Amino acid sequence: MTDSTHRLLVSVPELGDPNFEQSVVFIVEHNDDGALGLVLNQPDGTDVLDHLPSVDIPLVEPAVCFRGGPVSPGSVLALGRRSVTGELRHAVALTGPVVLVDIEQLFEGHVGGVDGLRIFAGYSGWSPGQLDAELDAGVWFVVDAGPDDVLCSDPAGLWRNVLRRQGGRLGAVARYPEDPNVN
Repeated sequence: MTDSTHRLLVSVPELGDPNFEQSVVFIVEHNDDGALGLVLNQPDGTDVLDHLPSVDIPLVEPAVCFRGGPVSPGSVLALGRRSVTGELRHAVALTGPVVLVDIEQLFEGHVGGVDGLRIFAGYSGWSPGQLDAELDAGVWFVVDAGPDDVLCSDPAGLWRNVLRRQGGRLGAVARYPEDPNVN
């Protein structure tokens, strides 16, 4: 098993699954029980404050909901950025400044030590061994997350930017055309 926890899955150019076409997925957890991740570059355009007007933590731009993946699209998850001051409450540190926020506590206004927030509808999930099989088949590139990837302000450019900075073969993949039929 390749442990991809807290790393990025970057889809190959012609993955063939519209849910993950040119996507970047942050893996929250990957173990023998399966894997859970959130797609970082699929904003859905819905204003978060239309649905959660009482959120008292600033939203990371763009301040819209994101599609976290095709599993349970009615569920809500939140990632945040840990503040340099204040005690972390009702959030779990993942990597660097990235935290997973307890959504119920967020709705009740009890989250602390978080100074930026992004909301995801649904998530990406893999059953035991499923992600490992996909990795073995070469449908994902696994790369380290940069400090600004998870809560990036330019989700549209994230797939190309992550690949480009890898250099070599992966850097060349970043030049893959938007529509290869028009190349």
